[in-house]
Amino acid sequence: MTRFDSTQWSLVLRARGSSPDARSALDNLCRAYRPPVLAYIRGRGYNGDAAEDLAQTFFTRFLEDAYHATADPTRGRFRAFLLTALKRFLINAEAEVRTLKRGGGARIHRLDDSGLNADQIASTDSLSPEREFERTWAMTVLNAALRRLRAEADGAGKGKLFEQLREFLTEPPDEEDYARVAAALGLRRNTLAVAVHRLRHRLQELVREELLQTTAAREDLDAELRELRATLAGVVD
Repeated sequence: MTRFDSTQWSLVLRARGSSPDARSALDNLCRAYRPPVLAYIRGRGYNGDAAEDLAQTFFTRFLEDAYHATADPTRGRFRAFLLTALKRFLINAEAEVRTLKRGGGARIHRLDDSGLNADQIASTDSLSPEREFERTWAMTVLNAALRRLRAEADGAGKGKLFEQLREFLTEPPDEEDYARVAAALGLRRNTLAVAVHRLRHRLQELVREELLQTTAAREDLDAELRELRATLAGVVD
């Protein structure tokens, strides 16, 4: 068994949602990556309750209608599949609204009439909402890795050190910052630098582990890492 065989997304692709384990894995993925979905919907012009309702409806249909059953196992990146499904969902949602306005009886939960219609979705420059989706996706992955790193530090009795060094894990430190924290912790500057290096290295490992859960092959993981690094320039280099 390879390391990719037991990931959440690989489990879903193999079982196609027919087992409780696959359904649980898919549900976990959807809960974890709700923020980028909501960010994309907001980027399309929906606000407040309308955006929240659309996100909820999307995931409900994603799970109940087994959207993942059409996923191609040879192109197994959950992020890419999720975004494609979301784009199609929004176009269909707008079609439902137009039907409702014509008296057709279709329903959708509190869709904001000020949102974009399907024609606008097709013609509007989609780079901005897509970039917001990618940025939020990257931050979701990074924050999940940081939470795990914090838990490891707490478990090792180094929670205070982690709190002091956390700012250096995502932003390059300068000499003044190092001097300030070294003095506060009573450490030599070189000792502090080694601790930061180790934490950054472990963070990179945890980011890879988070991405591993949403990929089905080595080439997919490598592609996700490249795109995440481009989005979070310098954070996981």
